Amino acid sequence: MNWALARAPAGRLPAQLQLFPMRTNTYPELEGKVALITGSTTGIGKAVAVGLAAEGCKVVVNGRNVKNGNAVVDEIRADGGEANFVAADVSDSSQVKGLVQAAVDEYGRLDLACNNAGHEGMGPVTHTYPEDLWDATMALNLSGAFYAMKYELAQMMRQPQIGPNRGAIVNVASIAGMVGGASPPYNASKHGMIGLTKRAGIEYADKGIRVNAINPAVTKTPMLDRFMQDDPELVPEWAEMHPIGRFAEPSEMFDAVAWLLSDHSSFVVGVAVPVDGGWTAH
Repeated sequence: MNWALARAPAGRLPAQLQLFPMRTNTYPELEGKVALITGSTTGIGKAVAVGLAAEGCKVVVNGRNVKNGNAVVDEIRADGGEANFVAADVSDSSQVKGLVQAAVDEYGRLDLACNNAGHEGMGPVTHTYPEDLWDATMALNLSGAFYAMKYELAQMMRQPQIGPNRGAIVNVASIAGMVGGASPPYNASKHGMIGLTKRAGIEYADKGIRVNAINPAVTKTPMLDRFMQDDPELVPEWAEMHPIGRFAEPSEMFDAVAWLLSDHSSFVVGVAVPVDGGWTAH
């Protein structure tokens, strides 16, 4: 694990007395940037929040579970990072507007965003699918991504550009946005998120803002735990769909997100990168 440098000024303590080894950033250009991660109290979002904080970002953690959100912030701060938690339901546009404003109020600007909040919306087949569950899943997964992008992009467009970049956004879609093997609203919402990503990528590329997405396959998160409880036979079937022979770790999704947010992907615009252990190569 990377650790933050002790906050004493350089040279204040002898090397043998320093409590934390010096952090070595993979992406030094992310140091000091303000990053907002929706749905970051658990799973992939938490991995992104913790990872970006370790890269030196000022992180805004978001979710609906206050206890879990504060726990993520405590973990980041314990490792020497900087973070705050803002509770907000991204399916409510007014709360998303307030979330972005809270980030700006706290840190002065918004440089990076990862829109991860979502729900699997598991249920029956299309002709018997409950309409209320359809509405709730689409509101969180697709409308939530749109609201987040709308207010994140508006803020990035308002603020002074620093260097060649005004900002970067990564949406967490899914391989379900490329294939048809999930619930009706999950497939529809993730296909829609990829469409939003492509459109915004085109709209803002010449304005110094890059918008991209990742398409995770099955990742070891609380969502997988729910699947294991609801349909244990489905998990071995999914495991066989990964040619790499295993499920993904949340940290591997962070690696993809961090690369897309960094200058290392400076010519990558409007794409949805499969991070799927070979699933969609079948």
